[in-house]
Amino acid sequence: MKSITSESCSVHFNEFAFVALNDHLENASYSKVFILVDENTHEHCLPKFMPAIEQDYDFEIIEIESGEENKNISTCTRVWEVLSELNADRKSILINLGGGVITDLGGFVASTYKRGIDFINVPTTLLAMVDASVGGKTGVDLGSLKNQVGVINQPEMVLVVSDFLNTLDERQLQSGFAEMLKHGLIQDRSYWNTLKNGVDAKEIDQLIHHSVTIKNKVVLQDPTEQGLRKILNYGHTLGHAIESYFLESLEHESLLHGEAIAIGMVLEGWLSMQLQGLPEEDLIDIKNTFGKRYPTVSFSKKDIDTIISLLRFDKKNSHGNINFVLLNQIGDPALDVQIEEKLLHGAFAYYSE
Repeated sequence: MKSITSESCSVHFNEFAFVALNDHLENASYSKVFILVDENTHEHCLPKFMPAIEQDYDFEIIEIESGEENKNISTCTRVWEVLSELNADRKSILINLGGGVITDLGGFVASTYKRGIDFINVPTTLLAMVDASVGGKTGVDLGSLKNQVGVINQPEMVLVVSDFLNTLDERQLQSGFAEMLKHGLIQDRSYWNTLKNGVDAKEIDQLIHHSVTIKNKVVLQDPTEQGLRKILNYGHTLGHAIESYFLESLEHESLLHGEAIAIGMVLEGWLSMQLQGLPEEDLIDIKNTFGKRYPTVSFSKKDIDTIISLLRFDKKNSHGNINFVLLNQIGDPALDVQIEEKLLHGAFAYYSE
């Protein structure tokens, strides 16, 4: 499968991924190779990864605890300290083997350790393959607030090996699939139609490639998210607030990223109909598609009020305004739409119907 290249980073797939990795390691002459994992990828993915490396390098494995709740500065500090204790210098490289928490946090750690060392992302979840590991965004959460601290910095390469998907349960796969559905909603109606009707496992490689192509096309035009790249946040303004709220709540079970974003896309779909003229049949299509794949979540008035209050921390905000990405129609997004609070309550009412 053909590699996808942006200005300073390439995404390599399956058999070509390890060819590219071995060529890079052989030519770069790194002093040490560090691999960042969590307990899950240490057990299930590292044994698949290590035999593919052809040469004998000075490896060190660094393990952190899995889960969004560990994507914070405290975890970064521990990793920085381990790198320092193990004599990582500016000619070391960090390979991030894991899902979005690992690639986001590992990319941030590498980008800031000794003012920046090289890193490679090896996503092992569907979500990380199609979204988190691609595009150069790195960072961590501030408390429960998503991705408040970070930098945009490209890895040396991203290696997408679909065999790692065999280590995931169905819930994790569905979480990643939500981001693929988003790619259809913001850029490609025919892709949306393909995905919503269900996909065969034999098609997954090509579909991942198409999602990465969509994201890469957007990132190339707007690498630092000054305009167009914001469309990748469709569903994320409310979705991130929902994810943050459920992460901190003692009354609710936490939601996976894709589960929260799926809710956000339905909510922001209703807002799109109210403000941008999204056709009602498109809205019904969006709601039905996500309703079939993701469990409906109940929201109390208190839940909704707290979630709305969290919107003020969204990264797209400017000059005190909360800016949404909405849809004119499927495949045609609108940027920087401001919304009155009463409409937000209407969106939750529609979702709960």
